[in-house]
Parts: sequence; C-alpha cells; structure tokens
Amino acid sequence: MDASSTYQELRDIANRLRILCIRATNASNSGHPTSCCSMAEIMSVLFFKTMRYRLDAPRDPSSDRLILSKGHAAPILYAAWSEAGLFPETELLKLRQIDNDLEGHPTPRLPFVDVATGSLGQGLSCAAGMAYTGKYFDKASYRTYCIIGDGESAEGSIWEALSFAGHYKLDNLVAIFDINRLGQSEPTAFQHQMEIYKTRLDSFGFNTYVIDGHDVE
Repeated sequence: MDASSTYQELRDIANRLRILCIRATNASNSGHPTSCCSMAEIMSVLFFKTMRYRLDAPRDPSSDRLILSKGHAAPILYAAWSEAGLFPETELLKLRQIDNDLEGHPTPRLPFVDVATGSLGQGLSCAAGMAYTGKYFDKASYRTYCIIGDGESAEGSIWEALSFAGHYKLDNLVAIFDINRLGQSEPTAFQHQMEIYKTRLDSFGFNTYVIDGHDVE
C-alpha cells in the first residue's frame, strides 16, 4: 500500500473511532466524548501503524505498552481495541453498565490494560516505571507510550515523572501530550502555548516534537 493510501486509511480509522466513542457515550448517557475525539488520530496512528502488539495475546511481555493517563477518555481506548478486532463493536454500547467490564476508566481487569488511570496525573509515573523496568531490568525492546491530557499536566506528579525519565535517560518512553486547551471547567493554564510545553520537556532531556495531533502524516 502506498503512503497516500495508508494515510487515508488512518484518517478513516480515526473518524470511525470518533463515531464509536460518540455512540458508546450516548448509549451510556455519560462519559467524555470530546476528550476522546481530540485524540482520535493519535490512537489511529499508534494502534494501526506504530505500536507492536499481539491481538491474540494483549499481555504478551514483548508487546509495547500503552498507558492512557487521561483515563476519562477510556471509550476511545475501547474503540481502538474493538476496531483492531479484539471484541465486537456492540460491546461498546454496554459502556459503564453494571455487568460489563468496560468501565468509565480503564482497569487492569481488562487484558489490554496495564494500569488503572482513574486519578489524573498518575499515568506518566506508572509509564516511567514500566519504561525503567524495560530498560534496566528486562533489557527488552518494548516501548512504553503514555497519553497525557493538558488538564492533568497541572499536577506536579507529571513533572516529577518527566524529571525521573530524563534523569534515567528513558529513551524507550514516549510521552504524548494531547493539548486540546480545555480542562473540565475552564481553559488550561497554557492553552495552546506550545512553546511552553516544548521548553519544559526539552529541559528534562526529552527529544520534543510539536505536531498537529489531527494530521496522521
């Protein structure tokens, strides 16, 4: 498949993920569809182009790890796994039902979730610990990806985790900040001032790229 076809497929997947999230949150009468939609292309590229994983064995030790630190966007994590073929789309319509495992936030009860991320600001610390283990103990090639919301970046624990990762040169950790400018009740502190985020991440030793999160290329 040529590059243009691949990019179009990723765009199409991103739009399907949006639709699935909206359907799921509408069926449950609750959830955070906008938080999901802001990262649709990110999830499309990660799941269907970048990450290495086995669909038949989500907990395979050699698979890349994904930590959704902004856990309230769980519907798009579920939608991505459904799109990949792990379970049927109809399961998404049972989001948050009492007898269903697709809760409002990810829990490790699900085979494709390593860390529960109900409390904001905690996911990157867990991801840094996993990356540290992968590099210095397992000496393995898997990467750890962590998607962080800009609202939760007001938590000091995010910056402590970045400091830890920089100190230990965790080049197997990929921290992805989803900058959508809005918190739950008001705009975030830095809104779309991307240079502030970049300067801070650079200072911790990260190789930082500012990209259009809706451009799959």
